[in-house]
Amino acid sequence: MTHLYARHKRTTLAIATAVAAGALLATGMTTGASAESSAAPTARPTLPGAQIQLSPAARTSLIKEADAATPRTAEEIGLGAKEKLVVRDVSKDADGTVHTRYERTYDGLPVLGGDLVVHESASGKTEGVTKATKATIKVASLTPSVTSAKAEKQALTAAKAAGSEKTTADQAPRKVIWAADGTPVLAYETVVGGLQDDGTPNELHVITDAATGAKLYEYQGIETGTGKSLYSGTVTLGTTLSGSTYQLTDTSRGSHKTYNKSHTTTSSAGTLFTDADDTWGTGAASSSTTDQTAAVDAAYGAQVTWDFYKNTFGRSGIKNNGVAAYSRVHYGNAYVNAFWDDSCFCMTYGDGSGNVKPLTSLDVAGHEMSHGVTSNTAGLNYSGESGGLNEATSDIFGTAVEFYAANSSDVGDYLIGEKININGNGTPLRYMDQPSKDGSSANYWSSSLKNLDVHYSSGPANHFFFLLSEGSGARTVNGVSYNSPTYNGSTITGIGRAKAVQIWYKALTQYMTSTTTYAGARTATLSAASSLYGSGSTEYATVAAAWSAINVS
Repeated sequence: MTHLYARHKRTTLAIATAVAAGALLATGMTTGASAESSAAPTARPTLPGAQIQLSPAARTSLIKEADAATPRTAEEIGLGAKEKLVVRDVSKDADGTVHTRYERTYDGLPVLGGDLVVHESASGKTEGVTKATKATIKVASLTPSVTSAKAEKQALTAAKAAGSEKTTADQAPRKVIWAADGTPVLAYETVVGGLQDDGTPNELHVITDAATGAKLYEYQGIETGTGKSLYSGTVTLGTTLSGSTYQLTDTSRGSHKTYNKSHTTTSSAGTLFTDADDTWGTGAASSSTTDQTAAVDAAYGAQVTWDFYKNTFGRSGIKNNGVAAYSRVHYGNAYVNAFWDDSCFCMTYGDGSGNVKPLTSLDVAGHEMSHGVTSNTAGLNYSGESGGLNEATSDIFGTAVEFYAANSSDVGDYLIGEKININGNGTPLRYMDQPSKDGSSANYWSSSLKNLDVHYSSGPANHFFFLLSEGSGARTVNGVSYNSPTYNGSTITGIGRAKAVQIWYKALTQYMTSTTTYAGARTATLSAASSLYGSGSTEYATVAAAWSAINVS
């Protein structure tokens, strides 16, 4: 589960979304742009290395082909006799290059950190393999020396420290091969649910060495972050007429639905929002559990994010399968956070302080849904440097969604959560031009970065994206002033946000893996820039320079 902000600050982001099958206007807000009609699409590159949009049938066909060829592929890339490949996803470039993402098993056990991407030319020749680990997958024995009960006890202790009151794991510890760090070992993975201390659902994964009983790793599976919306003005929504009642269901975008949790924290979806006249919300915040305004923002955010991914990258939904996630608003009582949850394939938003500051702004919506995209592509582990890159990816795409919307009520900027006033003093949650301005994030990479909370270790990657897009030094974008420094005193001239976001997306979906570090992200983005623009291009050189400017070289 991923959150918008670090939990110990008890602040998070929420989404403002509204989808309409019929063009509807909500009352009581300043007029804003509808996502469908006024969004400014980022031009998709037609370069040989650009990803193409696959039809559902074409994608399914490629996955079936790859699945049938897994034994041959495993042998071709040098895997051992006990290793098998499991196809996870596939993408294709304009020049015919196919990138197939796999998980691995060893003697029937899942290999955590064993994921890889095989890059194959149009002629079928393997051109390269990107692996989460370079280690040979091999263990001396598949018989554990410690009991599963000991592993479960260790996981419950870790979950209790996070606020969970669960006394048993959600499921019995399963045997796995842990290969994400160091020499592969036989291990247990235990998952504990419940609630964290701030009311966020808990899905703590704990990895225990099956030979020594030592805790190897832990991470959270929950990732934090016409109608009259609170933040985006009057917007057009996708809705559905059922009998004589309108439902907040957008059939034009994978049937995204918006539900009301009525200030509860149960795992259920909640109650689907309905309306008699298809005019939703008031444009003002209310502590009432029947308030539609937060739902308008959430639906609108989901709508714009869907359109952004489809029109910018040719991606049809979070899983690229044409099916939408769903949104839940009014979660908990004065819950100051928002989160993405893979297990329900949904976004959830709290109402904030006093239940009148919902975390449903546009960049928050884009942020939370982008956690879903990361989960279904690179699968960046939500801890250490990979966790920081996971958070930065959501900040990067959340920012790009806000610019894409071209909404006059919430213009694009390089500030995260500037509308929701989490800090109570009008300042944003995070700054991309100089992340340290929030008081906790790092501007530059250092060997201690992995020890920071992932919402703060994201800082250097956010900084990289700003430098790559806009450049260093002082500048003003859409009326907001920025001043971005560099670690090495260099001067960076940006290549523009449209190209920068294409490079990050291609790197995420085709070259990053679950264990990618900052050094790995540099390699991934350079590979992406080379494929899109050429290794001798200005874009490639600027990617390298921007990484050096945050001390990754």
